[in-house]
Amino acid sequence: MNEIELRVALVAGAVVVVLGVLWLRSFLRARRRAALLREPLPPEWRELLAERVPLYRRMPEELRREMEPKVRAFLEDVRFVGCGGLEVTDEMRLVIAWQACVLIARRDPGVYASLASVLVYPDEFVVEESEEDEAGVVTEGTRVLSGQTFDTDRIVLSWRDVCESSAPGDAYNVVLHEFAHYLDHTVGNALSDASSRLRALEEWHAVLEREYEALCSAVERGEDTLIDPYGAEDPAEFFAVATETFFELPAEMEQRHPRLYVELQKFYGLDPARW
Repeated sequence: MNEIELRVALVAGAVVVVLGVLWLRSFLRARRRAALLREPLPPEWRELLAERVPLYRRMPEELRREMEPKVRAFLEDVRFVGCGGLEVTDEMRLVIAWQACVLIARRDPGVYASLASVLVYPDEFVVEESEEDEAGVVTEGTRVLSGQTFDTDRIVLSWRDVCESSAPGDAYNVVLHEFAHYLDHTVGNALSDASSRLRALEEWHAVLEREYEALCSAVERGEDTLIDPYGAEDPAEFFAVATETFFELPAEMEQRHPRLYVELQKFYGLDPARW
């Protein structure tokens, strides 16, 4: 073997060793992850959820246990970032992760695979916006928000609003709201946009459109509504606030909006009115 052949052989050998090390690390990391996801949540985590998340207390014990691997995967994969001087604690991460995973309790957990981060502000936050009217005039301004979803990359939440969610008799839940938007974004807004014309969603859109128009009419008449009037903004907001109502006031929704309840029940694979 000449010098050139020897060098090639050494380089090839080094490449094989490096690839072997990388494969081993990947294998061990995957095995550790699999073992972690099989572990039940610690008792103190369950106690914290029971204390801080009313929705957790209402859920059947079997469903809680079924959700735990998905919650662990969420906490493992999604980066939480404190904003506006807020330091994100493990408690905050757990409270948000659990409620986010309620929406995928009976759905594919891979739906959150593209979510890079959850940004958490201590309170409502200000965003700059620009809007163009039909005449092409652009108006710029600011808006105060409690939550915002950026496609499937980032979700922004106000921690104060997270804490105020699930109040008795109130459907408000900012985590459910923003993660419902996220689910809609993952399918190109096909859940809220009837123009998608997916045959599998024909009945879904027929019901949502009727309910959306009924809410808009009720809001125009100044009537009190079970579903947050904010849902009259557009179909996407309607889907998000309907999701909040489905989980937070399920018995009332089933009674007053039975068709909508059934469609959401089929979509999420859950029946919270029975919890």
